[in-house]
Amino acid sequence: MEAEEEQKFPPQRQEQQPGKQHIMDPIPQALNPDYRQANKLHGKVAIVTGGDSGIGRAVCYCFALEGATVAFTYVKGQEEKDAEDTLKKIQELKAPDAKDPIALPADVGFDENCKMVVDEVVKNYGGIDILVNNAAEQHLSNSIEEITEGQLERVFRTNIFSHFFMVRHALKHMKEGSCIINSTSVHAYCGSPMVLDYSSTNGAIVAFTRALALHLVNKGIRVNAVAAGPVWTPLQVASLPEEMITKFGSETPMGRVAQPHEIAPSYVFMASPESSYYTGQVLHPNEMKASYAKNLIARAANMV
Repeated sequence: MEAEEEQKFPPQRQEQQPGKQHIMDPIPQALNPDYRQANKLHGKVAIVTGGDSGIGRAVCYCFALEGATVAFTYVKGQEEKDAEDTLKKIQELKAPDAKDPIALPADVGFDENCKMVVDEVVKNYGGIDILVNNAAEQHLSNSIEEITEGQLERVFRTNIFSHFFMVRHALKHMKEGSCIINSTSVHAYCGSPMVLDYSSTNGAIVAFTRALALHLVNKGIRVNAVAAGPVWTPLQVASLPEEMITKFGSETPMGRVAQPHEIAPSYVFMASPESSYYTGQVLHPNEMKASYAKNLIARAANMV
């Protein structure tokens, strides 16, 4: 397949994490107008952490289209506008017999907040069928010496501690046939010298997914993951410098990044009965090759 025309983004940088989707240029595409729903998640209740923007928003939209009742988390004081936009759209997309969606402000890097999220969802909907652990953050570093203890703890709290916390509270309300889907990244497999701590959490998520799948298989609860390649989300503009944003994704074989709506169907598949024989597995919606990792290393070297 020939590479598509190289994609370029306007220079932009957001100085605070989490990033804000509504001020990105262009706005990430969370909904595919050609998506054809098939009632795959009718009657299900889903929680999506970090569902206000990026891949999480696209997953919320697809789940709603497929008939699920959707709850999602966002970061209070920073993501209200994105959360409001997402909540409004889910309300428009949801099936007539699905319950109204809810948006829950929570820093899921802390156990008590995860318990609050689960308790609120169960209070509103009575149970949980699908848990999507999607919240994430990353910080660019030129060397391991630059990664402070505080940053390391913060990245691990958001990216992997939250998975443990959400699962252990949600399990009390999940029955046979339920499923857990964890968001990881291609960095778990090819690594990146610029996001060493982020890459490490991605690897931990893969190991967590495989171990948890074995842990829960006798309960009839499936556990899988999705490892996306480069995607146009607020995570990028809140962590990468402008010069990297303008060329973001140009090193890939297709010459572009993915839009969130191109990743969301992987989550629909993993949440639906069609994936009933999948557990401990990772879907890879990306077109990465070794050359991409080499380009990342070369770019990191030039930044030092």
